[in-house]
Amino acid sequence: MNLLDLWLSRSIPMCLLLQSLVLMALCFPSASMCPKGCSCLRDPHLHGLNVTCSQSRLKEIPPNLPVDTVLLRLDHNQIGAVPDQAFRGLRLLRELNLSYNAVETLGEGSFSGIEGTLQVLDLSHNRITSVHRDAFARLKARIIVDDNPWHCDCALQQAIGGMAHNHEAAARVLCRSSEILDQEGRPFLAVDTDLCNLAKRTTDYAMLVTMFGWFAMVISYVVYYVRQNQEDARRHLEYLKSLPSKPKKPDDADDISTVV
Repeated sequence: MNLLDLWLSRSIPMCLLLQSLVLMALCFPSASMCPKGCSCLRDPHLHGLNVTCSQSRLKEIPPNLPVDTVLLRLDHNQIGAVPDQAFRGLRLLRELNLSYNAVETLGEGSFSGIEGTLQVLDLSHNRITSVHRDAFARLKARIIVDDNPWHCDCALQQAIGGMAHNHEAAARVLCRSSEILDQEGRPFLAVDTDLCNLAKRTTDYAMLVTMFGWFAMVISYVVYYVRQNQEDARRHLEYLKSLPSKPKKPDDADDISTVV
């Protein structure tokens, strides 16, 4: 065997080994990149990572998610909140599954940074009662909101108004509680009352009642003050009347006789 054959016999296995290592690095990200309790697999068709954190007993959204995450599954956990900008930096994210968690509210910036790429957002089977009026305003994704104990108020009405392209999702919002008593248990889209004006009228009425209460209290104090002063004046007058009159002096009587 000459030197060339010897070199080739050693180089080819080394090249194959390096190629295998490169493929493994591309398909299986290092453990340091993947959040604890999650699995991260690279999908060559999606040109990004499929990050699965389902049933991991998570109580919050994992920090430092891989920036090339395309699919993120956080379902069946105990996540109670979606902080503002929780997914900022995930510019490739297409699908976000937050179903079967304990989320109660959504803020204005809960989905900030992923509005342009997100295609599916699953929020079903949570404990969401209220959302910021602009929580869904810039999202173009298909939103799933089934089975949440919604409180139907002005903010929710405004948020639903910003979901014109998600009419199906809006139609599935059922009022667990409402500003209108007879609306409980009914679809939110059946509300034909402007809840924002209703809230404003309620506030105005409360302010009017408060002002009337203060006015009545002031009037009552003035009446009490006047009556109290009248009573004190009457008592003082009676006291003066009860005082004995002064007897005339003898000199005064003599002077009168002399004049006569």
